[in-house]
Amino acid sequence: MTEKKRRFPKWLTIAFFIVFAVGAFIGFKAYQAFLGPSVTAQQEYLYIKTGSTYQDVLNTLREQDIVKDVQLFDYAAKAMSYSDAVKPGRFKLTEGMSNRQLIGNLRGGYQEAVKFRFQNIRLIDNFAAILAQNFEADSATFSHLLHSDTLAQSYGFTKESFFSMFIPNTYEIYWNTAPEKVIDRLHDEYNKFWTDERKQKAQALNMTPQEVSILASIVRGEALHTDEMPAIAGLYINRLQKGMLLQADPTVIFANQDFTIRRVLNRHLTIDNPYNTYRYKGLPPGPIMLPSIAAIDAVLNYQKHDYIYMCAKDDFSGYHNFAKTQAEHLVNARKFQRALDERNIKK
Repeated sequence: MTEKKRRFPKWLTIAFFIVFAVGAFIGFKAYQAFLGPSVTAQQEYLYIKTGSTYQDVLNTLREQDIVKDVQLFDYAAKAMSYSDAVKPGRFKLTEGMSNRQLIGNLRGGYQEAVKFRFQNIRLIDNFAAILAQNFEADSATFSHLLHSDTLAQSYGFTKESFFSMFIPNTYEIYWNTAPEKVIDRLHDEYNKFWTDERKQKAQALNMTPQEVSILASIVRGEALHTDEMPAIAGLYINRLQKGMLLQADPTVIFANQDFTIRRVLNRHLTIDNPYNTYRYKGLPPGPIMLPSIAAIDAVLNYQKHDYIYMCAKDDFSGYHNFAKTQAEHLVNARKFQRALDERNIKK
């Protein structure tokens, strides 16, 4: 046999290399589509809203530059039957994550819960806005629920006291949880917070948990320092037990709905509002802000003393001078008023 006859046909060699090249290309693309790094560093989470379609997901990936190649994601997603199994949620993204990993999480609904923390909230609508920042529903939806008489009553609250149901803390809740379910979850946490021990302490004060929270909101409004809360709580409890007006400045500020007030004046005291404890005896109908856990426990474990007056110290340290008599109180009050005048604080 001659050397020419022993040679591999040229066309077959070319065909072999073409097939090999195509196979290598397809294999490389398959690797990129399924196993190669795909997720970028542009976003920390992928949010898929309730009712979203597969096309909505693709649009989000493209608009937010979440994956390197949306077409490759689309190929992998259809191969993994994700296009018909879209689930809402907040999904954690890791740079370099493959499409196979991402689609597996999306298809399985393996989302990451929101670590939701709130404190120092003054008004219900402020709380609705914070809820909307952390969950899928908008602030109008949450505000409607928080102002609902019917919903408040279903949990055993009035519309005014409903705000006291929400205990400032850190919670883990899924982003796409329905707003009614979010409220229900926070109610469950309220019930866990009010242990038998706390309920017994409230009963010893002849107060309901709601009333404790209302008083705690006043204590929280007065106290700049946690270590002074039990003393302030003891003062207001003394006033309640003596049948005196609470005369708490934070309630006057709340009644006027002017939170820029730094100096409560006589004109502020004239407002006819049930939250004005200079005119209305006893506790106001609801909390003037969300009380902290520290403030609630300060009421339940109040400091026993004979003080019924207090006035901010003239050194502006945030602490108070306490007094048993009006004469002592007037001395303290004049010192503070002079200090305000020296700093030109007129309102």
